[in-house]
Amino acid sequence: MVTKLQESTKKIEHARSVTKVNAGDYYIQVIKQGETVRITDLEGNQAADTLFFNANDTDETYSAVNTIREQKNVFLGTGSILRSNINRGLLKIVADTCGNHDTLGGACATESNTVRYDLEKPYMHACRDSWMLAISEHPEYELQKKHITHNINFFMNVPITEEGYLTFADGISAPGKYVELEALMDVVILISNCPQLNNPCNGYNPTPIEVSIWAQ
Repeated sequence: MVTKLQESTKKIEHARSVTKVNAGDYYIQVIKQGETVRITDLEGNQAADTLFFNANDTDETYSAVNTIREQKNVFLGTGSILRSNINRGLLKIVADTCGNHDTLGGACATESNTVRYDLEKPYMHACRDSWMLAISEHPEYELQKKHITHNINFFMNVPITEEGYLTFADGISAPGKYVELEALMDVVILISNCPQLNNPCNGYNPTPIEVSIWAQ
């Protein structure tokens, strides 16, 4: 299912920060209430595995369950409000040129990579590794392993079959596609730019993304 597409009116030259994030790297930052963050798929078919937290109380985290229930849709697009584990709005998608973002597929881990793809590669790099590295290198955000919970896979294509199963399919994004979110409170954003080499969602070729933030 592809949701409504919406172009942004924001100009990149007016952004307060623009950061290129290579495949396998992480990005962590605070976005203030009223600010806007744009995640851009620079080369197409990349997956940006993303966590969100209330910056003033990191025990309040993004909740896939509350988000899906309240919007009655398992996919995210323009107008979707990302809700927390206490059912408050964290961010709202205000522009989207991709039209399909996954809430159910979860993040890759070394364990799941080994089971799914290759028993001889138990130490393949994964998104959960990137998140753990981020929180260990940035204690100022007061995040711990327990905070690694539900995530969003921006640009990732995870269709649902008629029988209700998830399938990992070729990505539908393209170079320059982006999703833009307005913060409804001060939030911490933590992205793992997925390093996965064996998933068709990445086109078997992980590539960079760009993260831009505009002040209110």
